[in-house]
Amino acid sequence: MSRHFDTIFRGGTLANHDGIGSADIGIIKGRIAAIGSLLSDTADNDVDCTGLTILPGVIDTQVHFREPGLDHKEDLQSGSLSAVMGGVTGVFEMPNTNPLTTSRETFEDKIARATDRMHCDFAFYIGGTRENVAQLPKLERLPGCAGVKVFMGSSTGSLLVADDDGVEAILSAISRRAAFHSEDEYRLEDRKGFRVEGDPSSHPVWRDPQAALQCTERLVRIARKTGKRIHVLHISTKEEIAFLADHKDVASVEVTPHHLTLDETAYTRLGTYAQMNPPVRDAEHREGIWLGVANGVADILGSDHAPHTREEKEKPYPSSPSGMTGVQTLVPIMLDHVNAGRLSLQRFVDMTSHGPNRLFNLACKGRVAVGYDADLTIVDMNRTQTITNDWVASKAGWTPYDGVSVKGWPVGTIIRGNTVMWDGELVTPAQGQPIRFMETLRPEH
Repeated sequence: MSRHFDTIFRGGTLANHDGIGSADIGIIKGRIAAIGSLLSDTADNDVDCTGLTILPGVIDTQVHFREPGLDHKEDLQSGSLSAVMGGVTGVFEMPNTNPLTTSRETFEDKIARATDRMHCDFAFYIGGTRENVAQLPKLERLPGCAGVKVFMGSSTGSLLVADDDGVEAILSAISRRAAFHSEDEYRLEDRKGFRVEGDPSSHPVWRDPQAALQCTERLVRIARKTGKRIHVLHISTKEEIAFLADHKDVASVEVTPHHLTLDETAYTRLGTYAQMNPPVRDAEHREGIWLGVANGVADILGSDHAPHTREEKEKPYPSSPSGMTGVQTLVPIMLDHVNAGRLSLQRFVDMTSHGPNRLFNLACKGRVAVGYDADLTIVDMNRTQTITNDWVASKAGWTPYDGVSVKGWPVGTIIRGNTVMWDGELVTPAQGQPIRFMETLRPEH
């Protein structure tokens, strides 16, 4: 007996948690209703995916979309447009906005700004500070909250929590996994003299590997003392990968496409456009991070999309701000690595959908499975294309990969059954909704 679906994606190759193989996918009311051979079934909308590969929707768990307060370089609409044009179906956005996202009022304001205005689904982090530690147990349970984010280095004002006592107070108060920018602020202050005026290649000398490792070691000690889960963002050193291998019971690990792709030569080619915190380092550290991908120490990929305008980035170092665009290039850059044999397609899927599902207890996202949201990233693994600044939808309008040719390209972005992007065109208006988490299904009041 034939069945009828809203949409059937036919003839594609599905890369999922249980392997890679041919499968049709039937969608009803925004959710996956059937997987397998659906030749005898009908649909209002048939999508031919012959020659294409279907992935669970890619989730970028670290972006900075700058709204409110810094809207001149990005906003929730433009950042999410960049996401869906690059095949990303969901994002976790960071709290270093103006005002800071550290209260119920500022958090719920962002949810209101984003709903039906962002092109992809979304969650927002609450910033953990000394001032709001007593409120964090309720704030981390708000619908749409990805958890608590703490800056132990590289921030200003109350979002910077550099001392062990401050971090311990935050971890003691909360119950969910907390995310950390792990660079030792005290060492960074001591080493400011290593910055060379006009020379961005001195950035990784100032923010040296020891500043990262020292802070991560401190962070793990505090996590063990408090018995809490931590998520260490944008690992940039081989030493941290080796250290964290012994602490996977408390610590999960994020790596970024830029730390896996760029090395010290980027400063010669890109100047301050290569400036990030923590820094892009030499090829030895890059290979050490790749080892973490190969051996499973690295759990997930995040782009750390952190846009600034050209005018801002072209200020002489160290007046130039750290950050680069990345949400739109995450999929093509990493698929190029897949095609080059640096990681398998299933490992990429694990790090961009199954990994977020597992670490953050996502409700009905992160897998192609019956009952889950119909979030799909559809790619052409054989398509060769050149990344250009003109392709980038971010307000910043530039990418460090301008002119880079890649093999593997996002063709379709499907969110809750809606085809949002197809072959480079936005085809559905913004309908973004908060991502749901198992730990916030019954929020605190």
